[in-house]
Amino acid sequence: MAVDEQLQDWRAQALRVEMAVGEAVIGQQDTIRLINVALFARGHVLLEGDVGVGKTTILRAFSRAIGGDFERIEGTIDLMPGDLIYHTYVDAEGKPRIEPGPLLRHGERLATFFFNEINRARPQVQSLLLRAMAERTVSAFNREYRFPHMIVFADRNRVEKEETFELASAARDRFMFELRMPSPVAPDIRRALVFDPGFHDVDRLLERVTPGILAWQELNEIGAAIQRGIQASQTLERYVLDLWDASHAPERFGVRLEGVDMDKLILAGVSPRGMMALTRAARVVAWLAGRTHITPADIQAVAPWTLGHRVFFTPIYELRRAQLAPALIEKILENVPTPR
Repeated sequence: MAVDEQLQDWRAQALRVEMAVGEAVIGQQDTIRLINVALFARGHVLLEGDVGVGKTTILRAFSRAIGGDFERIEGTIDLMPGDLIYHTYVDAEGKPRIEPGPLLRHGERLATFFFNEINRARPQVQSLLLRAMAERTVSAFNREYRFPHMIVFADRNRVEKEETFELASAARDRFMFELRMPSPVAPDIRRALVFDPGFHDVDRLLERVTPGILAWQELNEIGAAIQRGIQASQTLERYVLDLWDASHAPERFGVRLEGVDMDKLILAGVSPRGMMALTRAARVVAWLAGRTHITPADIQAVAPWTLGHRVFFTPIYELRRAQLAPALIEKILENVPTPR
């Protein structure tokens, strides 16, 4: 089969994954699309949202649709790095036992790893996860364990501040997207979620999702083929590089934010890894749309979720990050000339 035909076949399967997840999760179509983009761009996701909006459900739905193993761990103040690697217990005969922990117990079948409330975990735990995300390997028991197909999803508790540890900039930079999963606002969807018993039993709800729509073992191959097959013009390349420059020196592009001294706002702009994540995600957006080239609209569709958490402000403005980061990226997209 020709490469173009293979890409189109995979695209049909990717769209089926979205439709299948949509059978179990309603009112979250934008989030479903962006998670699907990350899945095929092979990028990790920091997923935020209020309690009970369905973060675990949406991830379990994707896990069922693509196959492979799903693992979830809760961030707590007493969680230690070793707890990800192994756990100890006393068996029925009173003998101590050691067994693989959540990162290792599935071997190379681990496809979806969800770290709930990651900022409740100590920095040492976050650092171990950081290595697992970057290298998809962990050393333990005098050997190296690999999980080449793993995508990490993490949730951050944004309400409670006590006994939490904010993620370091290096950790946040490892996430391709930082997504906000909102509560549904459409009246019909809110009514269905509250009054339709079908949405109250998650296990039965997930049975609506067609299992194994595509082979999870092929996702790395598919992702690489997308990156090779979707092209960017020189004009588009210049546009992306201008966006990169604007993240470091927004005032040069006429970006202004009310009540902000723009000369004192930026501590560090987007990293090279961040710009690579932007173009990787944009290629997947173009592919899902059935095109073989990136457009500015593809870049703009993923820029807020790819760039906002990768711009770092000076201390005087960092406390206002939640308001300033989205506003800054929006203004950059408005002010940097868009190719036609």
